[in-house]
Amino acid sequence: MSDDENHFRPRPGRIRSDARGGAKTKSFFTKVKKIARQHGGSPSRGARAAATGRAAKDGSRSALASGRGVKRGRGAAFVRARNLSDGWSHRQPGSRRVIVKSRSVRAAGKNGRAAAHLRYIQRDGTSRDGERGQLYSATADRADGDAFLDRGKDDRHQFRLIVSPEDAADLADLTGYTRDLMSQVEADLGTKLDWIAVNHLNTGHPHVHVIVNGRDELGEDLVINGDYIAHGVRERASALVTLELGPVTEIEQQSKLSAEIGQDRFTRIDRAMIAEARHGLVDLRPEPGDPRGIASRALRLARLGKLEKMGLATEHAPGVWELSDRLEPTLRELGERGDIIRTMQKVLRAEGQERDPASFQIHDGAAGAPIVGRVIDKHLADELGENITLVVDGIDGRAHHVSGFDAGRVEDARIGSIVEIGPADMAARPSDRAIAVMTKDGVYQPSRHLEQARFDGRVPGGDYEGFVDAHVRRLEALRRAGIVERIDADRWRIPEDFESRAAAHDAGRSVRVNIRVLSAFDLESQIGADGATWLDRRLIAGEASDLAPAGFGQAVAQAMDRRREHLIDQGDATRQPTGRVFYRRNLLATLREREVARAGAELAVSKPMPFRASGDGETVSGTFTGTVQLASGRFAIVEKSHEFTLVPWRPVIERQRGREVIGVVQGGSVSWQLGKQRELGL
Repeated sequence: MSDDENHFRPRPGRIRSDARGGAKTKSFFTKVKKIARQHGGSPSRGARAAATGRAAKDGSRSALASGRGVKRGRGAAFVRARNLSDGWSHRQPGSRRVIVKSRSVRAAGKNGRAAAHLRYIQRDGTSRDGERGQLYSATADRADGDAFLDRGKDDRHQFRLIVSPEDAADLADLTGYTRDLMSQVEADLGTKLDWIAVNHLNTGHPHVHVIVNGRDELGEDLVINGDYIAHGVRERASALVTLELGPVTEIEQQSKLSAEIGQDRFTRIDRAMIAEARHGLVDLRPEPGDPRGIASRALRLARLGKLEKMGLATEHAPGVWELSDRLEPTLRELGERGDIIRTMQKVLRAEGQERDPASFQIHDGAAGAPIVGRVIDKHLADELGENITLVVDGIDGRAHHVSGFDAGRVEDARIGSIVEIGPADMAARPSDRAIAVMTKDGVYQPSRHLEQARFDGRVPGGDYEGFVDAHVRRLEALRRAGIVERIDADRWRIPEDFESRAAAHDAGRSVRVNIRVLSAFDLESQIGADGATWLDRRLIAGEASDLAPAGFGQAVAQAMDRRREHLIDQGDATRQPTGRVFYRRNLLATLREREVARAGAELAVSKPMPFRASGDGETVSGTFTGTVQLASGRFAIVEKSHEFTLVPWRPVIERQRGREVIGVVQGGSVSWQLGKQRELGL
């Protein structure tokens, strides 16, 4: 090395082995294979050989566990102990069935996903008395959910379990059962777990949700063996139920199976026949000397009679049946639709309504026409995830079941609120239109866009670099989707159909449908409200042809009549001798201003500063401190040192809560100017 510390010349020597004691160096490929086996990539050679030998001997599939992490993670010793003999069968004769669903969610504490999941598993109606579900833990009957979320906010992952014993209704104490199960799981894993649970008792199959934070008692990442999660928890859960209720008797088992014969879903009988089928054929011809098989064969034949009527099974010869390739997916789909219909009937019955299931609409995707109606139910689409399902009582007289909403997008769509659900927006973004305008000969240049933006001088706050950077970030996202191509740092290749392809890309992402809250207030609250309501907008527009003469459509028509009479009593409308009703000029603006003035005066009582209403065209600035929900919509509270005002809220400013904002009030809305405020410095 020279005397200059900023310059040096490396002199690489011979590549040497890091192995100690003269041990033979392992190749990189060998190390990769070892790590892959440890992480569950494949079972070891010996395990594969043993499995192959057993499979060849008894003609069945491998009795070994799946190989997912057999050598890795807590609970691996439990899994290996089950594989030392002739294989692991967690379904022992006489044991009672327990269904266990599990999911590991990475970074669940980020973006509010863990909080959303916890909030919805506690939703109203999860207990027998219809009250909100109660969280509990190993030691507390009333666990603190916020403290649990805070402890796990930085965990790498979160484990979610649903434990559903078939005979849960017969258990004396589901909470005590869950604590015994988690205590056994802790013993198998060799560590204390940070978990909370909530019982769901409002369905025909009581079950429990368990959430486990992703760190062990030493504060390290909690890594659980994959086969233990898949099979070990179920074995422990089944053993505890069997211990309390006793083994399933043969008569009890036959009774449970007999109840499945006529069901329109995928049953244990179907699963057993598929496993026994050879080339799609099930041979149920009687075998001499097999008296115990008579009852089982009778169950299968009765079930096949049901499947034959559904077009899912055909008898080719006496006792020889062919199963349709569509049997399992068709029955599973029917089962899901049946569960949805029962859920919708239960919700409507709680509303005091009885509806014909023929009026139910189950939407797997966006509906062809917009759905307008009242939210009557809101629950998790998948009880292990965060996506939300809404049941909407539409003004068209139908009840609609729409799933797949992100929890954040439907936070304001509360029970009773009026919403509009429509297809995904296929319109091009303003940024995409700007990129298309600035494209010349199929090439977009950020530097050219920056010059044009400075020349126009229309960027809010004067943050021209940030304005163009936002367009470049959009192009980066579209590049990953294969729509555009980056030539170099200042040139992008843009296709001729750029706008339509970008819009189709947005529509095809996770956002399946658009939802808009038309009113956070229910019909009864809107009738006597002093603000501009959804009913007022319909009255002024004269909309009534889309209302069905039954169901929620009829309720809306009646509410519009009552709201009209209220406006007449308040002097905001007049009825002519001909019966025609005339509404005050600028009715919506008048009602909105009246409600804002009343709400501002009420808020001023609890604030150390007075309220001042903002006028049209006025520039509003101050600290965005919160929001208030009125009949006229949601309003942002903007405070200055000596006064505060209420202005229409928009989602774009939600991230500015607690910060300085500036906007211009225009026609009942606000044009917010966000971004960096740059000034010239000398």
